[in-house]
Amino acid sequence: MNRIRLGINIDHIATVRNARGGHAPDPARGARQVLEAGVDGITAHLREDRRHVIDKDIWALKAVCDEFGKPLNFEMAVTDEMIGIALDLKPHACCLVPERRQERTTEGGLDVAGNIDVVGPAVARLNAAGIRSSLFIATDPLQVSAASNIGAPVVEFHTGALCDAWREGERSIVETEMKKLEWAAHMAAEVGIEVHAGHGIDYDTVTFISRVPQIKELNIGHFLIGEAIFVGLEASVSRMRHLMDAARL
Repeated sequence: MNRIRLGINIDHIATVRNARGGHAPDPARGARQVLEAGVDGITAHLREDRRHVIDKDIWALKAVCDEFGKPLNFEMAVTDEMIGIALDLKPHACCLVPERRQERTTEGGLDVAGNIDVVGPAVARLNAAGIRSSLFIATDPLQVSAASNIGAPVVEFHTGALCDAWREGERSIVETEMKKLEWAAHMAAEVGIEVHAGHGIDYDTVTFISRVPQIKELNIGHFLIGEAIFVGLEASVSRMRHLMDAARL
């Protein structure tokens, strides 16, 4: 079986903590628990406004990942501040994402094609430091070509529109978005880029997203952290892992 890796974004453990202040719940404890449950890596997004994970969380998460021998995927905006933090932290990977203060969550993919002069040097600096750069992009051939042109080894496709359409019952949109994902994944793999996907994925949508053969990794956060309120982190992660494996079989 061509097993897909599962990365867990633990940002919203920090969101719950920050709603009241103090130290609990601890994102590092959550990371340890899901790694013990068998996930393949941890993702965390250090935003400019530090609305969920903060700087000390990132260093604590890196220590936990190192202890387990698992990768930390550091999501970040393409800014000098974040590149500096990444070069000090030296995570396994950095996923470059668009970021706006007004948004509740990442609303779309990074416009690599329209910002080559900014994204290209950032990718080059990360690659030179031995940090695997990833670009969070839409399922758009123009963006895949741009990612290839600047030497990004990985792209992560934004699946938000696909997942939203499924939940709204817009089956024609689901069909269109799936075709876009399938074609973009094929195109990226053909030029040697590793394919990841994430955003909005739940137990329903993972069953068909996982069937795209080029996808090597899914990064899932908000849904699994929310589900854990009712069933616990280990159970929420275990069910997701089972559904991903079953879809590939």
